[in-house]
Amino acid sequence: MAAPMQRSMLKLLRSSSVALKRSFSTSRVAATSSVIQHKKYSTEPHFSKYGGRTTVTALSGDGVGPELLSYVQEIFRYAGVPVDFEELEINGSTTDEETLRSALLSVQRNGIALKGNIESKFDEPGFKSMNVELRTQLELFASIVWCKSIPGVYTRHQGLDIILIRENTEGEYSNLEYQIVPGCIENLKIITEAKSTKIAKYAFEFAKTHGRKKVTAIHKANIMKLGDGLFLESCRKVASQYPDIEFNDMIVDNASMQMVSKPQQFDVLVMPNLYGNILSNITAGLVGGYGVVSGMNIGDDYAVFEMGTRSSGRSLKGKNIANPTGMLLASCDMLNYIGCNKHAELIRDSVMKVMSVDKVQTPDLGGQATTLEVIQAIIEDIKPKTTSWLHA
Repeated sequence: MAAPMQRSMLKLLRSSSVALKRSFSTSRVAATSSVIQHKKYSTEPHFSKYGGRTTVTALSGDGVGPELLSYVQEIFRYAGVPVDFEELEINGSTTDEETLRSALLSVQRNGIALKGNIESKFDEPGFKSMNVELRTQLELFASIVWCKSIPGVYTRHQGLDIILIRENTEGEYSNLEYQIVPGCIENLKIITEAKSTKIAKYAFEFAKTHGRKKVTAIHKANIMKLGDGLFLESCRKVASQYPDIEFNDMIVDNASMQMVSKPQQFDVLVMPNLYGNILSNITAGLVGGYGVVSGMNIGDDYAVFEMGTRSSGRSLKGKNIANPTGMLLASCDMLNYIGCNKHAELIRDSVMKVMSVDKVQTPDLGGQATTLEVIQAIIEDIKPKTTSWLHA
């Protein structure tokens, strides 16, 4: 009896798997491909500007997100930044469709957002990640995390300058997983040639624009020969169009080991979704942790800026010890994006001076300063600079 039952179960699993792949995977890929073929690789800024001022959506997030966003607004006020914020409360508890819709409409209207990290609950099977929903519905196809060693911040490795570029909308984050029978889950990892080519093209253009010498594709094509194989082949095809930029590839497990042992070998990395998430967090840890790294999510029409790792800092909420550097640097990236380069340089220079020269550092960096003390030190450094603008 056992053998016939086993054969019957295997037959059920195979038929269910094929049906699921046809009904969900094919429709999803067809839908995304039809959109992508009409898109260009351009990521020219699109944002609302009235009377010389730009309106930016501020998405609160969880943990220390709301307080860090309030500090950004305070710094902007002293720096005279011509930006107004449209504030929306969105976090791990606001999971209703209306909240998500309001956030999407605000970003679509303004074209740009600054976001606190939103927690994703892993113990509720039906829970939708607001982070993933925002990235996919706004088609923010590229995540960029730039990890650079900071003078005055002690870490094991010095002199790091690594750019991690991650495909942001498919892969394991496609939200296509199902219970076929009790005790058996199928999770579909979607890799398309269109999106793999697009992120590879973006990575090489980013490298070219910023004078970088090498792009490394991270994959697991030795095991996932079709999915990751397609991603790798797409990267190779794009690489052939950039003969002045060195290209190589590395298996993700080896890349993780190499990142913590010999990170200086890396320049620009391009990766599918999950690998990019993992390696971005590893690399952020090498330069000082989640408190000092900023992140960008770029699409053809919209852009969302946030801290470089997806930690909400829930345990730090209300304690006045969270490091504001990552969020402030994210706001500077946003200012560069909208063309406020003078203000971005002013704030970034003051942040770095306070942290690296004055050594006003929060406990995560080994210091004893509170968050408010760091913010006040930055404001005091900004004040005379903006005063000199008035008399220039």
